[in-house]
Amino acid sequence: MRFLGIDLGWSSGASGVCCLSWEQETLKLLNLERRLDATAVLAWVDHWLPIPMPGLVAVDAPTRITNPTGMRRCDRDAHRRFGRYHAGCYPANLSSSFAPHTTSFGHQLEARGFSHGPDLVAQQAGRYQIEVFPHAAMISLFELPRILKYKKGRLSHRRPELEKLRHLLQTRLCQLKPALQPLDLPPVPMGGSALKDLEDRLDSLLCAYVGAYYWWWGCDRNWVLGHPHPEQASPEPAPAGYIVVPALPGWDPQHQKAP
Repeated sequence: MRFLGIDLGWSSGASGVCCLSWEQETLKLLNLERRLDATAVLAWVDHWLPIPMPGLVAVDAPTRITNPTGMRRCDRDAHRRFGRYHAGCYPANLSSSFAPHTTSFGHQLEARGFSHGPDLVAQQAGRYQIEVFPHAAMISLFELPRILKYKKGRLSHRRPELEKLRHLLQTRLCQLKPALQPLDLPPVPMGGSALKDLEDRLDSLLCAYVGAYYWWWGCDRNWVLGHPHPEQASPEPAPAGYIVVPALPGWDPQHQKAP
């Protein structure tokens, strides 16, 4: 299995992309870069996960939207679960300016055989796509008291936060299961466009890892926000969108309800 992480530009911006491969009981980083538009990202997907190779594409963008206005259920669930950590996600609806772009990207993945995976069976090979939320994922995986605020604000605040993310990716992902082989990530630039470039790449790395984590553990250690638990009846797959997030530490699927 391969796991692609895509920090998708929500309009026409550049996207960070990452490819991890499951080899000999460990995850290996194969590629980490940035692509300038969705066409280039899809060409990259075709290169690293050609049909019919099994793999999972984890996208940080709302690729499935059906509500005309307001918020998707998964957006509300994200605020309820992670708002206290400053990790509420941006609401998505069909009236949003980015909706045609992000949903089209999801359709393009479906055309390549990547079916939506809210009901994915752990460790079962196939071609899947999921929506992920890196800010919430790092709260769970790294046990943080709040998100790392490297996206907005003054450079003097953002750069140290990105340094923290780089350090956590290098030191913590190799300790989790599935384990990622030790990384040698690029140093954090002093500023400018190079800083944004690395930010997108690191986000895509976390997306790819969340995809691998979900494939390995399924719903035993992950929440599928906005979607019923596998034990509950579901009339159709993810009718209004869903977000896969690693569960917070201490959550017990045997004794606690999924969100």
